[in-house]
Amino acid sequence: MVGRIIETEDCVAEGAAWLAARDPRLAVALRQVGRLPLRRRKDGFASLLDAIVAQQVSVAAADAVWRRLQAARLTGPRNVARASDDELRACGLSRQKIRYARALATSGIRYAELRTMPTDQVIARLVEVSGVGPWTAEIYAMFSLGRADVFAPGDLALQEAARLIFELDARPSERVLRAMAEQWSPWRGVAARLLWAYYRVAKEREGIR
Repeated sequence: MVGRIIETEDCVAEGAAWLAARDPRLAVALRQVGRLPLRRRKDGFASLLDAIVAQQVSVAAADAVWRRLQAARLTGPRNVARASDDELRACGLSRQKIRYARALATSGIRYAELRTMPTDQVIARLVEVSGVGPWTAEIYAMFSLGRADVFAPGDLALQEAARLIFELDARPSERVLRAMAEQWSPWRGVAARLLWAYYRVAKEREGIR
């Protein structure tokens, strides 16, 4: 089953209300951050490449690299596959991410087919590509496919926001946060938006692009 798809801000608001009713700590956090963003993106190669670019770098750094790739017209699979290492490096990609970008460009993913696949199958298909780990696949499923019940527990900003909201002694590990997020199903994708929004307010910086 594909499950609920987040298409509009009203979908996000519905999920936020459900979460606030379920957990008073999330209700407090929601009051502090206000209306949650939709964060929907187009699906396809460019969106997945964008998620790879954002791996393990700041939001500002990822934005800068993405702008250079766009200016160089290197956001499509054919152009990425044909580009030289020097051209990709000039846009700010590391040697490792150049390898990942090329792997994605030649992966043969049928992006339209992902829209109707169950989320676990989407994740499994995407992580077959070198450089696409669970975090990248979950971000794509959440934002580009709109899956309402996807979470990304390996995200450091989500871990830190959970620590603050739930007054934990330390950041929860990926395994622990994944278990915590089970209680937020079927709106784990909205819970992620709430935690990112809380991180932005608490830390005065963005935790996700």
